[in-house]
Amino acid sequence: MFKQLFLCVSLCFVFASSSFAAMDAMSKDGCSHDCTTCHSLSVKDAGELVKKTGITVKSVKHAPAKGLFELLVEKDNKQGIIFIDFGKKHLMQGMIVNLDTLQPESAHATELPQPKQVTSVDVKTIPVDKAVIMGNPKGSKKLYVFTDPDCPYCRKGHEELKKLAKIAPDVAIHIMLFPLPMHPGAYDKSRTVLETKNLELLDKAFEGGEVPKPTKESSKKEIDEIIKFGGANGISGTPTMVMPDGKIEVGMRDAETMKKMLEGK
Repeated sequence: MFKQLFLCVSLCFVFASSSFAAMDAMSKDGCSHDCTTCHSLSVKDAGELVKKTGITVKSVKHAPAKGLFELLVEKDNKQGIIFIDFGKKHLMQGMIVNLDTLQPESAHATELPQPKQVTSVDVKTIPVDKAVIMGNPKGSKKLYVFTDPDCPYCRKGHEELKKLAKIAPDVAIHIMLFPLPMHPGAYDKSRTVLETKNLELLDKAFEGGEVPKPTKESSKKEIDEIIKFGGANGISGTPTMVMPDGKIEVGMRDAETMKKMLEGK
């Protein structure tokens, strides 16, 4: 189990953990002052806690969110981030995302290796025939959003996209359904939405509602084509936007900010 779990450690930039809710409750019940005065974890002690996993702890810092230690770890010459709660009972994979900016935060941001990132794509190569279009299908401005119906940040972002469609009537929002492996139910939901291209069903999927099972084998190939395109073009997490000029923007913004970005402001 641990072997499978930690194959993903070096890539843990796109996971989210429901355990954060419990952590948040713990932090509210606990201290309101500087956590470092009460809670500490040395690199040596952290190594003991995770020794069954076969990973090496390189550094320990307090995470941006209260209640967690952030560990910079290494396995098979690859580095990544994991978290341990202050109680030192639970290990979590994932990333901490600021809910206001929808941008990731890390105590080890400057220490993580920065892989060469693809910063833009040729929009003509995006498989837009596999998109579900929100807003004005004939809009002169086109926004491409790679998104997962079971991603909590995508769900918040989807509400902003609905607002964008109202305040920017000349924008065609191409929803590229990009189900992530850690959300096993998202694949079939994405298939069903793509089969119907029904906006009400799209909204229902992002609201966490019940979505019928897919019925067409062809939708597997279509979703897989989107996933393949993303992987080949440096898109590995959700939400990810591609602007009309092909620039890749990781995360999502509020509707007003996206409108200004599309206007070049």
